[in-house]
Amino acid sequence: MARDYAGYLGCLGMIVALLRGAVHGAGIDGTILQGVASLAAFAAVGAVIGAIAETVVDESVKTQLEKQLAEADPAEAA
Repeated sequence: MARDYAGYLGCLGMIVALLRGAVHGAGIDGTILQGVASLAAFAAVGAVIGAIAETVVDESVKTQLEKQLAEADPAEAA
């Protein structure tokens, strides 16, 4: 999940930077450099968010599964 979020946010950051450069008529070199920097920054943020989200989902599923197993057979849970 972390890699997915990093990829999505990285691409989004680069697209926004490139569109911003095109709209404002910025030079190619500066726009590409800003796009690459945005890609790296947003990918890093996406990786952190994705790792947190993956941990939260895993913990939630684990808790629900343990709860269901305890309800199904209370003698084994003790």
